[in-house]
Amino acid sequence: MKRQAWYLFLSVSLVILIVCGLSYWAFCQAMRAETNVRYSGMQSVISLQLGKTISGMEMSATNVFNEVEKHLDSPEAVIHALESESNLNPDVRGYFAAFEPNYFKEKGTWFEPYVHHTDSSKFEMTQVGSARHDYTKSPWYVRAKNIKMAFWSDPYYYYDGTNISGHYSTFVKPVFDANNNLACVCGADITFEWLGSELERINNGCRNSQQVNKYRLMRALDFYSMVLHKDGTCLIHPEDKNLPITDNKMLADLDQHNTGFVEMDVAGVPSMVFYGPIDGIDWAVAVVTPLSDLQKPFTYMAIALALLALISMIVTFVICRRI
Repeated sequence: MKRQAWYLFLSVSLVILIVCGLSYWAFCQAMRAETNVRYSGMQSVISLQLGKTISGMEMSATNVFNEVEKHLDSPEAVIHALESESNLNPDVRGYFAAFEPNYFKEKGTWFEPYVHHTDSSKFEMTQVGSARHDYTKSPWYVRAKNIKMAFWSDPYYYYDGTNISGHYSTFVKPVFDANNNLACVCGADITFEWLGSELERINNGCRNSQQVNKYRLMRALDFYSMVLHKDGTCLIHPEDKNLPITDNKMLADLDQHNTGFVEMDVAGVPSMVFYGPIDGIDWAVAVVTPLSDLQKPFTYMAIALALLALISMIVTFVICRRI
């Protein structure tokens, strides 16, 4: 092949490589934007739906607490109010009313009736207040007494050797009598097992959504979700997928209820974590997806453009030889 043909071949090949390189760069920019929008949007939807579930729990619990407030004339009336309203939301593990010391003199210092599930359909009432369980010193009781408004307690593990032992979070609300004095602190317990099943139900809804699955772009959409406390503690996660938060920016974002994403190893798998707060509670939802799944479109497009460049250069070489 003559020198002029080589010059032509090399010039055209250079143009082909530049065009393919720019095409891949543009594709990468678009795919990164699409990935962030897709998974940030998915995280936002999961947070919103889980937040609605928690808000529904709050409304149901508030109805129970309002009934307690209407029946502060006797301890029997309080117990009846708890028992009569407990079936409104079977997902609540139990309702309690922890009264101020000697509010009912016949009940003494500690009176805390607790109406709770014994199985999937039955409730029973237990008096749990005692010198051994001095609820008046519990953080949730002290906080409710001080701030005089409803809130969610920090997650905790309760153990008493019975079937109600487990990981809990409690929606707490102070209840006042007709003279605006604190009568008791009411609470509704939810278990992390129940919340985990709700999170998985929401995840499955997202996985099977037609809108999510319409443009997979060669990805398996292999994601899962976690619930994080604002201090970085992983509250709910799939088995063997615990996420220890060590990234300072992520910890700051969780504490300040900001959204974001970060690349980190989860259970030994390089992953991308998209996180954001749940409204009304100091928790956040994190959507985790393996980097290997996110990289599939980039890998396939790089191979396709490389093959296209190679074929184009071969065709150019053949044409240049015949000139």
